[in-house]
Amino acid sequence: MQPIVRVEGIHKSFDKTPILKGVSFQIEEGDLVSLIGPSGCGKSTLLRCLNGLEVLDSGRVEICGVAMERKPNVPAGPLADIAHKLRRNVGMVFQTFNLFPHKTLIQNVMLAPMVVKGVARDEAAAMAEKLLKKVGLGEQVDRYPLNLSGGQQQRGAIARALAMAPKVMLYDEPTSALDPIVVDEVLDVMKELDREGMTQIVVTHEMRFARDASDYIVFMDKGEIIEISDEDEIFQNPKDPRTRQFLHRFL
Repeated sequence: MQPIVRVEGIHKSFDKTPILKGVSFQIEEGDLVSLIGPSGCGKSTLLRCLNGLEVLDSGRVEICGVAMERKPNVPAGPLADIAHKLRRNVGMVFQTFNLFPHKTLIQNVMLAPMVVKGVARDEAAAMAEKLLKKVGLGEQVDRYPLNLSGGQQQRGAIARALAMAPKVMLYDEPTSALDPIVVDEVLDVMKELDREGMTQIVVTHEMRFARDASDYIVFMDKGEIIEISDEDEIFQNPKDPRTRQFLHRFL
């Protein structure tokens, strides 16, 4: 099977400080991959590079056949246009929910398909209602974000991302801002999407979720991929001492 996500030699620095140092990996369609590692190791930057929110210093990202490539010391040039094309196939969910507070939940989900794709209002409303039911919010469609719990808002953010019919979903620590009691509400939605065949890449500190739900786990440290393994092997027999040290409390 051809990889749906292909990353080759990504480099990214901020203020001359290297954050990503030649990161490369591939993901096949339908895989759920967890990115784990210590804070500051480059996980979130990598995720933002995948959908063009950060401009590569060099390297290549290809998702669903759309390739974004930059040679070292070459101006970014038309990368913004390519990033826009790439994002048509990629949905992203952030740590904070970023729902519009002045719009109801269903209006939040309807907005992007109407504005970006020109979907008619009635069609967008029907699709939004279906997606909100999918994430367990069928009874909350007319509520405003401030009247929802954190877990409900994050599930709403997932529904909003799904409204653009992405082929790949990216999550940047989607449960980090949530109370522990509602974390499973969000993780259960991601597990259900995995069962349906959605390709997902998740930056997470939820080791239980990473072990239970992932097809593969990518361990990063200091801007590099140290180890890629399936969920059982990396927890039972990590190959690199840095992986072993990071996971010692879970082994």
